[in-house]
Amino acid sequence: QLQLVESGGGLVQPGGSLRLSCAVSGSMLAYDAIGWLRQAPGKEREGVSCISNSGDSTSYADSVKGRFTISRDNAKNMVYLQMDSLKPEDTGIYYCAAGFGGYGSGYYCHNFGDWGQGIQVTVSS
Repeated sequence: QLQLVESGGGLVQPGGSLRLSCAVSGSMLAYDAIGWLRQAPGKEREGVSCISNSGDSTSYADSVKGRFTISRDNAKNMVYLQMDSLKPEDTGIYYCAAGFGGYGSGYYCHNFGDWGQGIQVTVSS
C-alpha cells in the first residue's frame, strides 16, 4: 500500500498561483500513474490531472488546461501540480491518488486505489 501526502495548499487571490506537492512512499509497482483530483463544496469529486509513472503521458481536465501543469520527480518520489491563473471555481479539497493510465482519445487515468488525505485550496479575494 502506498502512502501519499499532499502539501502546498492554502488561500490565494484570483489570478494567483500555488504549487501542490504529493510525496509518495512505498512501491509504485502496483500502479502506473498518479493523479490529482478535487472536490468542491456540494459537488462530486472530479479528476484534474494525471501523469504516468515515466512522466511521458499526462492529461488535464478541460477546466484547467493551459493553467495547470503536472510533473513528477521520480528520484524524489514527488508529484507536483503547478496551478496558475487560479479562479474561485478552483476552490476545493485536492487529493493525490495512485491509479492506472490508459489511452482512448487521449491519455486518461482511472481506478485510483491509494489516496492522500487531501489538502484545502481556497481561491478568494
